[in-house]
Parts: sequence; C-alpha cells; structure tokens
Amino acid sequence: MNDVIKHSIRFIVLVLIQTLFLNQLELGWGIQLMVYPLFIALLPFEIATIPMLLLAFLMGISIDAISNTYGLHTSSLLLIAYMRPGVFKLFAPRDGYDNLKEGTSFHMGMRWFISVYGTLLFTHHFFFFIVEIFRFSDFLFILQKTVLSLPLSFLLSLLLQALFVSKPKER
Repeated sequence: MNDVIKHSIRFIVLVLIQTLFLNQLELGWGIQLMVYPLFIALLPFEIATIPMLLLAFLMGISIDAISNTYGLHTSSLLLIAYMRPGVFKLFAPRDGYDNLKEGTSFHMGMRWFISVYGTLLFTHHFFFFIVEIFRFSDFLFILQKTVLSLPLSFLLSLLLQALFVSKPKER
C-alpha cells in the first residue's frame, strides 16, 4: 500500500478513535487514554521536521476542534513531534536507521519501542496535564494523572499498533 494512503488512514482512524471513543471514557482517578501520539511515532524515519510538525499540528487541531479543548492536544503533540528526532537519536541502534522505514515494535524490537515511545508518551501526557490543570500547586495531581494514564495509553497503543502495522516478512 502506498505510504501516503497508509498514513492518511492511520491519521483518520486515530483521530476518530480518540475523539469519538476515548475522550468520552470516564475511568476515574483522572485517567485519560490518549493514543493519537502513536501517529507521530509511526511516521517514517526519514521524514523532515517541518512536515512532521505540520502533520502534528493538523492532527492536534483536528482533535481539539472536535473535542473543544482549545489547543491542549495540539500543543502537546507539537512538543513530541519536535522532540522525536532527538529521542530517536538518543535511542538509535548501533547500525542507525538506514535500512528501516518505520519505528514499530515489529521492526525495531520491543525494548527500543518501549524506550522511545515511552519517552514520547510520558512527555506528551505530562505536558498535556500541566497545560490542562495549569496550577503548580496541583503538581501531585498532575503526576497522578500522568502515572495512571501512561501505562493504559501505552498498552492500548501497542494493541492499535498490532492492528495498524504489518509484521515484516522473514527472509
């Protein structure tokens, strides 16, 4: 399948899952499931920063417009899109990313994916809850929401990745 079509379908499906289903869930204790950062993590390695930031802006503004959240999703998604090249460089394999297309757990291994996507997702959630609450007197509540939302969002992202990404063919 053409990469543009594949990523367009991911974009639409993740926006719909987030806005129509996950934003409507009330799990208690401040838990919010957010899986749309998976879109940024699954973009090809060779994508330039400016197009990635534009895609992050489009996804964030789409979710904000449907959810009526005034830029919360956009700002946190732009932050991780900006950080993505640095995080990828920090956790780069010894051989680099030359022969690889996507940063999935199937292509890069579960340890790499947990490190990279976990870092990006933690940053996303922490920044999102800081901007949402916007009071440093509630820092412990921000931390609680981040720590409780992160593992559930990560596990749901792994499940969605299994649906979105085909396993590489063995040689």
